[in-house]
Amino acid sequence: MTILYVFLALLMLGVLITIHEFGHFAMARLCGIEVKEFSIGFGKQLWGRMGRRGTQFSLRLIPLGGYCMFYGDTDDDPKGEKQDDPRNYNKSPFWKRMLVTIAGPAMNGVLGFVLAVILMAGYGAEADTPFLYSVEPGLPAYEAGMQAGDLFVRVGDVELTDATAQDVSNAIGAYADGQEIPITLLRDGQELDFLITPYYNEQEKRYMIGITIQQGAKRLPVGRIIPEAWNLTSDAAVAIVEALGKMVTTGEGLDQSAGPVGIVSMVAQETRTGGLPVYLQLAMFISVNLGLMNLLPIPGLDGSRLIFLAIEGVRGKPVNQNVEAMIHLAGYVLLLGLMVFFTFQDVSRLFGG
Repeated sequence: MTILYVFLALLMLGVLITIHEFGHFAMARLCGIEVKEFSIGFGKQLWGRMGRRGTQFSLRLIPLGGYCMFYGDTDDDPKGEKQDDPRNYNKSPFWKRMLVTIAGPAMNGVLGFVLAVILMAGYGAEADTPFLYSVEPGLPAYEAGMQAGDLFVRVGDVELTDATAQDVSNAIGAYADGQEIPITLLRDGQELDFLITPYYNEQEKRYMIGITIQQGAKRLPVGRIIPEAWNLTSDAAVAIVEALGKMVTTGEGLDQSAGPVGIVSMVAQETRTGGLPVYLQLAMFISVNLGLMNLLPIPGLDGSRLIFLAIEGVRGKPVNQNVEAMIHLAGYVLLLGLMVFFTFQDVSRLFGG
């Protein structure tokens, strides 16, 4: 791994964390809630500036997290001694605080979708099976309704779902000159049947149906970019939830989990091998993962804060701030312990342990 790829991996994590915290910050501003400090990173302050509206903006030494601190919340006032401060976070309606809490993970989801759109628009979608790269207007395939991006399912009785582009070409070429060719394509999850009669091209001196076949990443029509980006993002979310479920219920995948060191190492290696499209795909997946992980009901994470807010909404009054602060503190200790565990595991893997 070169320094450049390690830097790109750290930059990715920094951007994802910044976007998450900016979600909290922006929603707070929209709801009229004052923000005491907006910090990227933990530990010693490397840079700081006081904003015009009284928010301290900070860049800190350890770039593996960040926070958006509010006046009077459990991080700023764990013992609840600043209840009379007019800027107190807890004086805001609980539904506003709930929106602020949800906004962080939501921004990670939005960023994941935006990255997926960029990936689909710039590089297209990955296709395991051959697909129509282009369909020439005015020729038999076009007249029959075939479209660029359609996936090949079969030609006649020849199944092509695990085939190559050359297999498709051979299956079409196996029909006699001028003979009708039955072709089944997949579009938007539906199989479509076509019966194509080739035409004889005088210039080429051969029969043609007017298509170009390709395999791998497929360029998408403009109208398919957003749906395919949504599918990619939602598939990533489903895969993450399923993996978390297996990890919690059976422990499956726990030995493959990684901490910050492992993530940086993996991103650097994969980016060096796969370039920008792989970098964007990893950023999309990690952003969605960060959003979902923060919704887990673990003390210290946004999911735990949402539970306390839900309890407040049902009871009509907040949970004792001392109790909530202690629970969040226990969560921070747990999270720190997990980070140390995964970091040790990551370092052991790097050195072949």
